Order: sequence, then C-alpha cells, then structure tokens
Amino acid sequence: MNSLMVHAAFSFPDIDPVLLAIGPVKLHWYGLGYVVGILFAWWYGKRLLNIPALWKDGTAPMKAGKLDDFVIWAAIGVVVGGRLGEVLFYNPGYYFSYPAQIIAVWDGGMSFHGGFIGTILAMLLFALKNRIDIRGMFDTVSAGVPVGLGIVRICNFINSELWGRVTDMPWAVRFPNGGVDMAGNLLTRHPSQLYEAALEGLVLFLVLAFLIFRLKALEKPGLVAGSFTLGYGLARFFVEFFREPSTSYIAGNWLTMGMALSLPMIIIGLGIIIQAMCRSKQET
Repeated sequence: MNSLMVHAAFSFPDIDPVLLAIGPVKLHWYGLGYVVGILFAWWYGKRLLNIPALWKDGTAPMKAGKLDDFVIWAAIGVVVGGRLGEVLFYNPGYYFSYPAQIIAVWDGGMSFHGGFIGTILAMLLFALKNRIDIRGMFDTVSAGVPVGLGIVRICNFINSELWGRVTDMPWAVRFPNGGVDMAGNLLTRHPSQLYEAALEGLVLFLVLAFLIFRLKALEKPGLVAGSFTLGYGLARFFVEFFREPSTSYIAGNWLTMGMALSLPMIIIGLGIIIQAMCRSKQET
C-alpha cells in the first residue's frame, strides 16, 4: 500500500515560509496572514457598521471609527491569547523547558482557541470602556474573522505544519517533515490545513454573509456571533478526524484536544443563537 500512496500523492510545493528577508529581519507568511486577517476584519466590520439597513431600527451598535481604536486591542488579544493557548493546551512541557521559545510566534504555533479567548477578553474590556453593546460588537467583529482564519490555515500549509493523518486518498500530500514509511518513502497525509481553510474560512464567511445580507441577522444581536462560534466549533471538530493530533488522545482513540476545546464552542454558540432568536421574538 505504501508504494501506491507514494505514486498517488502530491509532492509538497517548494514555498519558502519566509516571504521577505532584509538582513536579520524576516517577514514570514504566517505573520503576514495574521496581519491581513486582522486588517480585513477591521475593514469589513467598518463596512457593516456604515450600512444602517443591516441593523435594527437602522442604528449600529457603535460608530465605525471605534474599530480603528480596537485594532490594537484585537491584535494583542489574538497574539497573546493564541500563543498562551498553544503553550498551555498543546505543548507545555516543551515551552516550560525552553521558555525563550514562548515569544517566538514568527516560527508558528498559535492556538485558535487561545486566540479566541484572548479576543473575547479584549472585546469585553473595550466594550465596557467605551460603553458599547457587547452583543453588537461581537457580531461586528465575528463577521470578518473567518477570512483571517482561512489565510492563516493556508500559511500553516506553507509552513508544513499541522498536517493531517496518513491516507492514500489521491489528493494526499507528501510533507517533507511528515515522516517516512519502512521503505524510507515520505508518508502521504491529508492536507488538513486546506480543509480547515475551506471550512473555517471560505464556507463560514459565506454562511455568515448570507445570514447578514439575506436574513438580516444583525437585527438580532448575538445571532452572528453565535453562528460564528457554532460554525467554527463544528468545522474544527469535523476536521480533527483528518488532522494529526497535536497531543495524545484525551479519551479512547479518537477524542483530541482540538475536539475537546471545540465542544464548548458548539454548545455555547448554539445557546447564543437560541437566546438571540428568543429575545428577538419577545421584542416584536
């Protein structure tokens, strides 16, 4: 079967993880992905806030200019939360042994769930400080986040990290650091990073856009944020069946850390959606 897998798979594209190097300063695709993702969510959120017809009674929960101030808060929440999540959830032994590596975010290693928690804390603090309706702010920010998630997952693929489990599917990929079989051939694996880019990025963004522009979801505070949380949780839980576990299984021979962290998102997201729909009915 190994020989069949070798012939059926795609060779990993020769893409340098470093986009640009000027002396000791290096710009990685991975870091650029986060920057582009944050800037897109900022731009898209401002566009939504400037369309009165999307909001209940034509009134947005905040002025578009407030997102200019929030960009820095969001960046800190994403980076600090994402890195701490990677350190605490996935590889605490390594990072506690080599603490200097904790700040090396340019080498990859960010937990979405940690970044999600960090961003929520940033939004809560910012909303309280500026007296902004937290549900409306969550909806505004959540709407554009999937694009950044998709870009970062593509960067994970470029970095040849977070690859999938061994498979003989015709679209499998031979990652250079993905291990070898007994004959010394590179193992062929699911390109799970691209699965996540499609589901967490493109599909989730289109679903949220449909809810916003077709079903007027922003008129029901919390509905978009709940849909994002539920959608990501479901997508991530599904892809975990194809992704090589970052740690040992938590239970049985199937429950991964990614699944365990996604389950609360599924439950919480569903709860937020139900609450938003019930509140909307009570107000009509």
